[in-house]
Parts: sequence; C-alpha cells; structure tokens
Amino acid sequence: MKSGLLALILLFCSGSVLATNITMYKSPTCGCCSLWAKKMEEGGFTVETVMINNDREFYQLKQKHKIPMEYMSCHTAVVDGYVIEGHVPADDIKRLLKERPNIIGLSTPGMPGGSPGMDDGYEKEAYSVMTFDANDKRTVYSSH
Repeated sequence: MKSGLLALILLFCSGSVLATNITMYKSPTCGCCSLWAKKMEEGGFTVETVMINNDREFYQLKQKHKIPMEYMSCHTAVVDGYVIEGHVPADDIKRLLKERPNIIGLSTPGMPGGSPGMDDGYEKEAYSVMTFDANDKRTVYSSH
C-alpha cells in the first residue's frame, strides 16, 4: 500500500514539473547535434531525432518557430511547447520547464566550446543562453 502511494506521488510530481520528451531537428551530417542529444539523455530527457535533409526546409522550420536569425544554430528542438535552439544545457531546459516564462524559447547562439555537445576536444569558452519572445525581446537566461 505504501509503495503504491509513493509511486503515485512520484508520478504526479515528476510529470507536473518536467516534460521529458524533446524532439530535435537536425541535418544528418551534423555530429555535434547527436552529442547534444546524448547530453540531454544523460540529463534525464528522451530525445526523438528528426532528420532534415534540405537546407531550405530547415530554415523554414526555424522561421516557423520565430527563432531570431542571429540565434540560429545547427539544430532546433522542441520541448513542451518551447523552442530550444543550439547547445542549450539540460539544467537550463529543466529550469525553463519549471519556471514556465512567457517566451518562445532558449538559444545558445553559435556553437561555443564547452557547451553540451561541443565539450569534447574544444577549448571551453564563456557563453550565454538567451531567451527570445514573440515581441522580439531578448534577455540573458544564464551564463556559463
């Protein structure tokens, strides 16, 4: 009885705090995107990968999700209605899903060394994770 109640409590708590499914759109030739997905899985997410073979189609996907041009990166992901562009750390995504701010999503502009998926063999650089919203407001969400 106690174990059943505990399981039910854990189910309610985990489901309401964190969506765990991420859909990632990437080019089949990009290796760092797969490394980012692996980091997300290590962070507790499940990642579904969708290959986009056409550059025009990929750009249209980014436009559809209202990603600012200077924030566009090598892969685009969607989690629980939010857009994740580039090498955003899992902890920032977890915070986003917990806080639920009124934004479109997060981006790690460029491909900074030391960010998830860019941390093997690259010199670590300081980088920021940025927000973007429907009113074109952009702010620093976190710094690494």
